[in-house]
Amino acid sequence: MARGKRMALLWGLTALAAAGVFLFVPAIPQDPAYHLLADGRGWLGVPRFGDVMSNLPFTLVGLAGLGALWRGWFGVPSMGDGDPVPFAYFFAGVAMVGPGSAWYHLDPNSATLFWDRLPMTIAFMALVAAVLSDRVSRGWVACRGLNLLVLGGAASVFWWDYGEMRGAGDLRAYALVQFWPVVLIPLVLYLFPEGRHVRARYLVIALAFYALAKLFEHYDHGIFELTGGAVSGHTIKHLFAAGAPAAILAMMRRWPREVEK
Repeated sequence: MARGKRMALLWGLTALAAAGVFLFVPAIPQDPAYHLLADGRGWLGVPRFGDVMSNLPFTLVGLAGLGALWRGWFGVPSMGDGDPVPFAYFFAGVAMVGPGSAWYHLDPNSATLFWDRLPMTIAFMALVAAVLSDRVSRGWVACRGLNLLVLGGAASVFWWDYGEMRGAGDLRAYALVQFWPVVLIPLVLYLFPEGRHVRARYLVIALAFYALAKLFEHYDHGIFELTGGAVSGHTIKHLFAAGAPAAILAMMRRWPREVEK
């Protein structure tokens, strides 16, 4: 298939997905039961200790990724000019998920949930930008696309929060930002197999970690009961979700090394 047709297919499906969500899916309100997490136990003066402290790996992986980009930690080679920027946004977002999600789990409600979701959208959209930059159009992403994607992701959370303050929050835009990349990224890798820095194997591993995290989140209460109250599904969810950016960090060790000038 010609490159132009592949790009048309990619953007056409994205437009159809967005149109389908907003034209045919009714507004999605925030379920109040979402905040009723299974493990409410505190320890060492920290309320909901398990769900709060299990966010630490996000900050550690995020900072490790930033250190790898700027300091070459873990043997990560340098990239070409401008190439690391989407990855820098990605790991900055991941690092901010730690305190943002911890803040939410200290007192779960829609107001604190804003700070949990905002950095996640930054990470989601930055990863999409990194894949698009490597496989589709480096110039467009480097000049405008990265900021547009990140701002669009953030806007989805602000829109939901604005609706919540008016008593009618709508999660459709946020759901699109969170779940469409799970479809879009494999599609880009299939349609545009040639790239220098993004390797499909590691993206598949990252998506698998994310899928498992959502599964544990869904069965939060069931896993808490199954383990006799030892650990909740939501706590395990955080650990698996942090495995996704860890897979991206592992991928960075395989980047081609620039020729010394």
